[in-house]
Amino acid sequence: MVTMGVRTVFIGAGVVLTVMVVVVVAAVGIMMAVGNQRWQNETAALHCQQDAGARRAEGGTFDPAALSTLPDPVQSYLETVLTPGQRMVAAVQIEHSGTFNMDATGENWRPFRSTQRVLTQRPSFVWDGRVNVMPGMNAHVHDAYVDGRGILYVALWGLVPVVDIRDTPEIARGELMRHLAETAWYPTALLPGQGVTWSAVDQHSADATLTDGDTTVTLRFLFGSDNLIERVYTEERDRSVGDSTELTPWDGRFTNYHWQDGMLVPMHGDVGWILPAGRLSYWRGHVEQVSYTFH
Repeated sequence: MVTMGVRTVFIGAGVVLTVMVVVVVAAVGIMMAVGNQRWQNETAALHCQQDAGARRAEGGTFDPAALSTLPDPVQSYLETVLTPGQRMVAAVQIEHSGTFNMDATGENWRPFRSTQRVLTQRPSFVWDGRVNVMPGMNAHVHDAYVDGRGILYVALWGLVPVVDIRDTPEIARGELMRHLAETAWYPTALLPGQGVTWSAVDQHSADATLTDGDTTVTLRFLFGSDNLIERVYTEERDRSVGDSTELTPWDGRFTNYHWQDGMLVPMHGDVGWILPAGRLSYWRGHVEQVSYTFH
């Protein structure tokens, strides 16, 4: 009788536990569905803001003769990555996969997947990422520059905000720097008349400057022996340190160039901070797919 009673208790506890697990799984499923829908709506709203701020631009095509006023390494780069008659890029859709470093001083790499939409006139981008923070927990990320405003917004499951930085001069400057650095993926934006101005440095590097509204940024582009962009660099980019920001050397590195729609563009990128202890990467990504819209 005692054995039967204990068995009955355990069976009852098992049923209760099973029901609890089912309820929790269902609740998490509902939360994830609500979060995904909310996030998709917010992403769509950012895309609408991009479109509303876009400028009408003349089409035109790439003419090597127009490069004569540019620094030598920039001329060589553009002649290498563009084919004569190449149309100007108006928009880019890029799908990335890779890993993101969650540690500000060490290494804690977590996988991510993302979609990025870029407009070249007026400069804007929306990076929509999913970082797998731990099993069953994804951080949804909007890293964006839209209508002259920088945005860094992170929410667990798309619902619980953990980072929300926007509408400050520092975030606008940092995001416009990112847009300029990533022109390796839309190189017609570096041609004369497209908004970027160049200053000569030496035979292997040149400074590019881009102004949008009240924000002006400059990055140094360093070119390899194959004439391709190897690295973009700045001595001062705003890095979040606690509740404030600190100007810190920063760079992005590009490798594995492939031809895409008449342009030679990189398939791999590595981005990091140059700290006193050495370079600390925080983003390593691979282009899974890229598609272009031309003027």
